[in-house]
Amino acid sequence: MKIVLALCVTLITLQAQTKQLLVVTTKNWSAPTGTLQRYALHDTGWQKVGDEIDIKLGRNGLGWGIGLHEVPKDAQIIKKEGDGKAPAGIFELKQAFGYAPFNVKYPYEVYKETDHCVDDIKSSFYNKIVDSTKVEVDYKSKEHMKFPKDYYKYGIVVNHNHIDEKGATKGAGSCIFIHIKHVPTAGCTVMNENQIQTLLHWLDPEAEPLLIQGTEDVVKKLWKTLR
Repeated sequence: MKIVLALCVTLITLQAQTKQLLVVTTKNWSAPTGTLQRYALHDTGWQKVGDEIDIKLGRNGLGWGIGLHEVPKDAQIIKKEGDGKAPAGIFELKQAFGYAPFNVKYPYEVYKETDHCVDDIKSSFYNKIVDSTKVEVDYKSKEHMKFPKDYYKYGIVVNHNHIDEKGATKGAGSCIFIHIKHVPTAGCTVMNENQIQTLLHWLDPEAEPLLIQGTEDVVKKLWKTLR
Protein backbone atom coordinates (compact mmCIF):
# COMPACT_ATOMS: atom_id res chain seq x y z
CA MET A 1 0.00 0.00 0.00
CA LYS A 2 2.80 2.40 0.86
CA ILE A 3 4.55 1.65 -2.44
CA VAL A 4 1.38 2.28 -4.46
CA LEU A 5 0.72 5.52 -2.56
CA ALA A 6 4.31 6.67 -3.11
CA LEU A 7 3.99 5.98 -6.84
CA CYS A 8 0.73 7.93 -7.00
CA VAL A 9 2.26 10.92 -5.20
CA THR A 10 5.33 10.78 -7.47
CA LEU A 11 3.17 10.63 -10.58
CA ILE A 12 1.00 13.54 -9.43
CA THR A 13 4.12 15.59 -8.71
CA LEU A 14 5.63 14.78 -12.08
CA GLN A 15 2.33 15.46 -13.81
CA ALA A 16 2.48 19.02 -12.50
CA GLN A 17 6.13 19.48 -13.45
CA THR A 18 6.50 17.56 -16.70
CA LYS A 19 6.56 19.73 -19.79
CA GLN A 20 8.34 17.39 -22.23
CA LEU A 21 7.40 13.89 -23.35
CA LEU A 22 8.93 11.25 -25.57
CA VAL A 23 6.10 9.02 -26.75
CA VAL A 24 7.06 5.67 -28.30
CA THR A 25 4.24 3.71 -29.93
CA THR A 26 4.21 0.22 -31.44
CA LYS A 27 1.54 -1.65 -33.40
CA ASN A 28 1.36 -4.59 -30.98
CA TRP A 29 3.18 -6.27 -28.08
CA SER A 30 5.48 -8.36 -30.31
CA ALA A 31 6.51 -5.60 -32.74
CA PRO A 32 10.25 -4.78 -32.65
CA THR A 33 9.69 -1.43 -34.37
CA GLY A 34 7.66 1.69 -33.69
CA THR A 35 7.63 5.47 -33.80
CA LEU A 36 8.76 8.24 -31.46
CA GLN A 37 7.09 11.63 -31.24
CA ARG A 38 8.23 14.51 -29.05
CA TYR A 39 5.68 16.68 -27.22
CA ALA A 40 6.00 19.94 -25.30
CA LEU A 41 3.41 21.38 -22.90
CA HIS A 42 2.19 24.90 -23.73
CA ASP A 43 -0.67 27.05 -22.44
CA THR A 44 -2.99 25.48 -24.99
CA GLY A 45 -1.96 21.91 -24.12
CA TRP A 46 0.46 19.32 -25.45
CA GLN A 47 1.95 20.19 -28.83
CA LYS A 48 3.93 17.97 -31.18
CA VAL A 49 7.59 18.91 -31.63
CA GLY A 50 9.42 17.95 -34.81
CA ASP A 51 8.65 15.01 -37.04
CA GLU A 52 7.72 11.53 -35.90
CA ILE A 53 10.72 9.23 -36.29
CA ASP A 54 11.01 5.50 -36.84
CA ILE A 55 12.67 3.61 -33.99
CA LYS A 56 13.52 0.04 -33.11
CA LEU A 57 13.27 -1.53 -29.70
CA GLY A 58 13.26 -4.99 -28.12
CA ARG A 59 13.63 -7.78 -30.67
CA ASN A 60 10.69 -9.53 -28.95
CA GLY A 61 8.59 -6.40 -28.60
CA LEU A 62 7.31 -5.05 -25.29
CA GLY A 63 6.56 -6.18 -21.74
CA TRP A 64 5.20 -4.16 -18.82
CA GLY A 65 8.12 -2.62 -16.95
CA ILE A 66 8.56 -0.98 -13.55
CA GLY A 67 8.17 2.78 -13.64
CA LEU A 68 5.73 5.52 -12.64
CA HIS A 69 2.66 3.70 -13.93
CA GLU A 70 0.52 1.02 -12.33
CA VAL A 71 0.81 -2.33 -14.11
CA PRO A 72 -2.66 -3.68 -14.93
CA LYS A 73 -3.74 -6.59 -12.71
CA ASP A 74 -4.56 -8.65 -15.80
CA ALA A 75 -1.25 -7.90 -17.57
CA GLN A 76 -0.11 -10.93 -19.55
CA ILE A 77 3.35 -9.77 -20.62
CA ILE A 78 5.78 -8.62 -17.93
CA LYS A 79 9.35 -7.53 -18.69
CA LYS A 80 12.03 -9.86 -17.30
CA GLU A 81 15.82 -9.99 -17.49
CA GLY A 82 17.02 -11.42 -20.80
CA ASP A 83 13.60 -11.63 -22.48
CA GLY A 84 14.51 -9.32 -25.38
CA LYS A 85 11.59 -7.02 -24.60
CA ALA A 86 11.55 -3.26 -24.10
CA PRO A 87 9.62 -1.98 -21.07
CA ALA A 88 6.13 -0.55 -21.54
CA GLY A 89 4.94 2.19 -19.20
CA ILE A 90 5.84 5.69 -18.01
CA PHE A 91 9.46 6.30 -17.06
CA GLU A 92 11.64 9.13 -15.88
CA LEU A 93 14.72 9.89 -17.95
CA LYS A 94 17.96 9.93 -15.99
CA GLN A 95 21.31 11.16 -17.28
CA ALA A 96 22.38 11.31 -20.89
CA PHE A 97 25.78 9.86 -21.72
CA GLY A 98 28.38 9.39 -24.40
CA TYR A 99 31.98 8.68 -25.31
CA ALA A 100 33.09 12.32 -25.29
CA PRO A 101 31.89 15.68 -23.93
CA PHE A 102 28.77 17.05 -25.60
CA ASN A 103 27.45 20.58 -25.08
CA VAL A 104 23.84 20.12 -23.94
CA LYS A 105 21.71 21.44 -21.04
CA TYR A 106 20.60 17.97 -20.01
CA PRO A 107 22.77 16.15 -17.40
CA TYR A 108 25.42 14.29 -19.37
CA GLU A 109 28.07 11.78 -18.31
CA VAL A 110 31.17 10.75 -20.26
CA TYR A 111 31.73 7.03 -19.76
CA LYS A 112 34.92 4.97 -20.06
CA GLU A 113 35.63 1.36 -20.99
CA THR A 114 35.83 0.55 -17.28
CA ASP A 115 32.32 1.86 -16.61
CA HIS A 116 29.86 -1.02 -16.53
CA CYS A 117 26.09 -1.39 -16.39
CA VAL A 118 25.50 -4.49 -14.30
CA ASP A 119 22.92 -7.04 -15.52
CA ASP A 120 23.94 -9.86 -13.17
CA ILE A 121 20.88 -10.45 -10.95
CA LYS A 122 23.10 -11.82 -8.17
CA SER A 123 25.11 -8.62 -7.90
CA SER A 124 24.55 -5.88 -5.34
CA PHE A 125 25.04 -3.47 -8.25
CA TYR A 126 22.25 -4.97 -10.39
CA ASN A 127 20.84 -2.36 -12.80
CA LYS A 128 23.41 0.24 -11.79
CA ILE A 129 26.22 1.90 -13.76
CA VAL A 130 29.47 1.63 -11.81
CA ASP A 131 33.14 2.46 -12.31
CA SER A 132 34.70 -0.99 -12.02
CA THR A 133 37.98 0.52 -10.83
CA LYS A 134 36.25 2.02 -7.78
CA VAL A 135 34.03 -0.82 -6.54
CA GLU A 136 34.51 -4.36 -5.32
CA VAL A 137 33.32 -6.23 -8.40
CA ASP A 138 30.77 -8.89 -7.45
CA TYR A 139 29.27 -9.40 -10.90
CA LYS A 140 29.98 -11.76 -13.79
CA SER A 141 27.74 -10.14 -16.38
CA LYS A 142 27.75 -6.51 -17.46
CA GLU A 143 27.63 -4.08 -20.36
CA HIS A 144 30.59 -1.86 -21.16
CA MET A 145 29.43 1.75 -21.37
CA LYS A 146 32.12 2.48 -23.96
CA PHE A 147 33.33 0.05 -26.62
CA PRO A 148 34.55 0.16 -30.24
CA LYS A 149 31.08 0.29 -31.83
CA ASP A 150 29.13 3.57 -31.73
CA TYR A 151 26.03 2.16 -30.00
CA TYR A 152 26.61 4.16 -26.82
CA LYS A 153 28.34 7.13 -28.46
CA TYR A 154 25.21 9.02 -27.37
CA GLY A 155 22.49 7.73 -25.10
CA ILE A 156 19.98 8.36 -22.31
CA VAL A 157 19.37 6.20 -19.25
CA VAL A 158 15.71 5.19 -18.84
CA ASN A 159 14.76 4.91 -15.18
CA HIS A 160 13.24 1.44 -15.47
CA ASN A 161 13.24 -0.87 -12.44
CA HIS A 162 15.03 1.54 -10.14
CA ILE A 163 12.55 4.10 -8.92
CA ASP A 164 13.39 4.41 -5.23
CA GLU A 165 16.12 3.95 -2.66
CA LYS A 166 15.36 0.23 -2.35
CA GLY A 167 16.98 -0.35 -5.70
CA ALA A 168 16.08 -2.68 -8.53
CA THR A 169 13.81 -5.70 -8.39
CA LYS A 170 16.01 -8.69 -9.15
CA GLY A 171 15.30 -10.19 -12.55
CA ALA A 172 12.83 -7.52 -13.66
CA GLY A 173 15.16 -6.13 -16.33
CA SER A 174 18.20 -3.87 -16.34
CA CYS A 175 20.29 -1.42 -18.35
CA ILE A 176 17.52 0.15 -20.40
CA PHE A 177 18.70 3.02 -22.58
CA ILE A 178 17.78 5.14 -25.55
CA HIS A 179 20.80 4.95 -27.85
CA ILE A 180 22.21 4.47 -31.35
CA LYS A 181 21.56 1.28 -33.29
CA HIS A 182 19.93 0.23 -36.55
CA VAL A 183 18.50 -3.17 -35.58
CA PRO A 184 16.19 -4.38 -32.77
CA THR A 185 17.78 -4.74 -29.35
CA ALA A 186 17.73 -6.71 -26.10
CA GLY A 187 15.33 -4.12 -24.65
CA CYS A 188 16.53 -0.61 -25.47
CA THR A 189 14.92 1.95 -27.78
CA VAL A 190 17.23 2.96 -30.63
CA MET A 191 17.60 5.38 -33.54
CA ASN A 192 20.34 6.95 -35.63
CA GLU A 193 23.00 9.36 -34.38
CA ASN A 194 21.44 12.53 -35.79
CA GLN A 195 18.09 11.68 -34.23
CA ILE A 196 19.46 11.10 -30.74
CA GLN A 197 21.57 14.26 -30.97
CA THR A 198 18.36 16.14 -31.72
CA LEU A 199 16.76 14.62 -28.60
CA LEU A 200 19.73 15.56 -26.42
CA HIS A 201 19.74 19.17 -27.62
CA TRP A 202 15.98 19.41 -27.04
CA LEU A 203 15.70 17.85 -23.58
CA ASP A 204 15.45 20.39 -20.78
CA PRO A 205 16.10 19.20 -17.20
CA GLU A 206 13.72 21.86 -15.85
CA ALA A 207 10.92 20.34 -17.96
CA GLU A 208 11.16 17.02 -16.08
CA PRO A 209 10.89 14.95 -19.31
CA LEU A 210 9.26 11.53 -19.28
CA LEU A 211 9.13 8.56 -21.65
CA ILE A 212 5.77 6.97 -22.41
CA GLN A 213 6.19 3.67 -24.23
CA GLY A 214 3.67 1.06 -25.32
CA THR A 215 1.25 -0.19 -27.90
CA GLU A 216 -1.28 2.21 -29.38
CA ASP A 217 -3.93 1.24 -26.81
CA VAL A 218 -1.48 1.37 -23.89
CA VAL A 219 -0.15 4.79 -24.89
CA LYS A 220 -3.70 6.18 -25.04
CA LYS A 221 -4.43 4.95 -21.51
CA LEU A 222 -1.09 6.13 -20.06
CA TRP A 223 -1.43 9.49 -21.79
CA LYS A 224 -4.67 10.14 -19.89
CA THR A 225 -2.85 9.92 -16.56
CA LEU A 226 -0.79 12.96 -17.56
CA ARG A 227 -3.72 15.12 -18.68
